[in-house]
Amino acid sequence: MMSTRMTPARLRNIDRWGPVSQALHWTIALLVVVMAAIGLTLDELPRSPKWFWVYDLHKSVGLLVLALMLFRLGWRAYAGAPAPVPGTSRPQRIAAGVTHWLLYALVLAMPLSGWLMDSASGLRPLRWFGQVVVPKLVAPDEGLASRMQDLHENLFWVLAILVLAHVAAATWHHLFRGDATLARMLPRGWLDEGPPP
Repeated sequence: MMSTRMTPARLRNIDRWGPVSQALHWTIALLVVVMAAIGLTLDELPRSPKWFWVYDLHKSVGLLVLALMLFRLGWRAYAGAPAPVPGTSRPQRIAAGVTHWLLYALVLAMPLSGWLMDSASGLRPLRWFGQVVVPKLVAPDEGLASRMQDLHENLFWVLAILVLAHVAAATWHHLFRGDATLARMLPRGWLDEGPPP
């Protein structure tokens, strides 16, 4: 029989996200904010060698987010996710589940659409953080590059709306319901985990 320590969390009754899930969540969230800031200011920068450096940084961070998101999904499949906090209604559980999976899908789709756009644009190959040459996914195709650019931009605004809704829901749970929804995505003890008994 497996010890509790060796048993995957998905086979145990867990009440909070583990430290690996927490680290991935906050790291990806921070990188998405950094990418958004870079992406929203790119058009305002003069086309100079510095512009290409910033653009390559944006793409490199995007591929890092893609890799971390794939790892996060694999880790979630292994470690599982905590059950909804007590008192969560069925509609709230469904809304939370749909929002989470949409966020996962969008965080994967954003860098993939950017990678396709970069590949189809025919620009020089990207060196990931200046080190490894990133392969092109498709041959140069101006029409595909344009469509991927539109998709990339539209996906960003959908992602921004969902992230705001996600943050608002977590804040509402913490401030108004007084439950552990937000606290269990933080190291134990950082926030009160609900109202006193």
